[in-house]
Amino acid sequence: MQPVERSNPEGVDFGWVMQVTFVTTILVGAPVVAALSTTVTLPTWESRVSFAVRVGAIIWVLVALSAYAYARRTDAGDGGSKPDEAESADDLSD
Repeated sequence: MQPVERSNPEGVDFGWVMQVTFVTTILVGAPVVAALSTTVTLPTWESRVSFAVRVGAIIWVLVALSAYAYARRTDAGDGGSKPDEAESADDLSD
């Protein structure tokens, strides 16, 4: 069996940021778009789609910037281990 690939990114783990952005945007964005759509007249499907894309894009940017700032400030996405601990664990498994 081949070993599982591991990475120990220096700085921000952008994979973690992308995953958190995707999930949070769906969980937060869908209800926000739905709530905001009740205050606007949207007579056609084209206007509904256009509205959802415009509002969703704003939500996505805000969530992405927030996730990046959080990851940068707290070293999120590293699995909760310090870089020295992760390297010593890899050395023991070799």
